[in-house]
Amino acid sequence: MTLYVIGIGLADEKDISVKGLEIVKKCEKIYVENYTSLLQCSHTNLEKFYGKKIIPAPRELSEQGAEKIVQEAKKKNIAFLIIGDPFSATTHIELFKLAKENKVPVKVIHNASILTAVGITGLQLYKFGKTTSIPFIEEYPNVETPYNIFRENNLLGSHTLFLLDLKPDQNKFMTIHNALEILETIESRKKENFIKENMLVIGCARLGADDFMIKAGALKDVKNMDFGKPPHCLIIPGKLHFLEEEMLKVWK
Repeated sequence: MTLYVIGIGLADEKDISVKGLEIVKKCEKIYVENYTSLLQCSHTNLEKFYGKKIIPAPRELSEQGAEKIVQEAKKKNIAFLIIGDPFSATTHIELFKLAKENKVPVKVIHNASILTAVGITGLQLYKFGKTTSIPFIEEYPNVETPYNIFRENNLLGSHTLFLLDLKPDQNKFMTIHNALEILETIESRKKENFIKENMLVIGCARLGADDFMIKAGALKDVKNMDFGKPPHCLIIPGKLHFLEEEMLKVWK
């Protein structure tokens, strides 16, 4: 018996690979995580397209309940579905490691990730520095990590990808506007002059979906744009190659 860790892509039920879908159809139990990102389709759409009952797996089940899932895979073929690529979010490495430690066969099926989908902006992927997350400030009022990582990347001339916090179970999703306000709040506290209202930023929404949105411009302008439905992410470019500059004109 085997634990299959399957990436299902960024947009909807049809983003799963042919290999992934074939495996899902033969599995006896299927979980889908519902906390690292947000698909542009319903749970019902997934079940109808896959032709199987799918069990939602909140963070508690995926992390504290990982042992239960691994034990089930000793007796049955179990699929654990992950939005994007299985290892884009570090939380799923623990599930893989636990299966290995318990000598449970585990197979990974990769898929598209936000970490590569941002290439559509025209920024060169190998020029991105550390990726960071921006949490809701009401939960972390003294947060500085995203600012500090941006500063490190910026000093190296590297691009910075910010992943924005989300709580799907509460229907709570951070917007580009919220994220930029949080960075400005940290700047007002630290006063290091790394976040400026005229600096170039890129807002992205629903990358991988048909109605994706990308807008590049001054922070003060992008902050006031409506990017529509989640999920959103934010990029602050570093030093630009002339080809990157040309491509960003498409998103002005």
